[in-house]
Amino acid sequence: MQDVYFKNKKQLQKALSEIIKKHRLNKNKSISLISDEIGMTKSMWADLEKSIKDPQLSTMWRISEALDVPMSAIIIELEEVLGESFTLVG
Repeated sequence: MQDVYFKNKKQLQKALSEIIKKHRLNKNKSISLISDEIGMTKSMWADLEKSIKDPQLSTMWRISEALDVPMSAIIIELEEVLGESFTLVG
């Protein structure tokens, strides 16, 4: 069961990182600019986009504001990418 959790968590992180990067590029914002806007180091932002980091909700909120994308839109995109059967609990 733990193996499934970690596999699915990694899948979630990868989907989120791709969504974040897509919106950053759509806004023509560099990693330097966006990380400065939310008070994050460039290396931490790069780790998010490489799906190395799993951001906290408060960090995701700041990211969505800096990208000018509602948090709900990011969640909807995640749900669409991951599909209805995606789960982290069993």
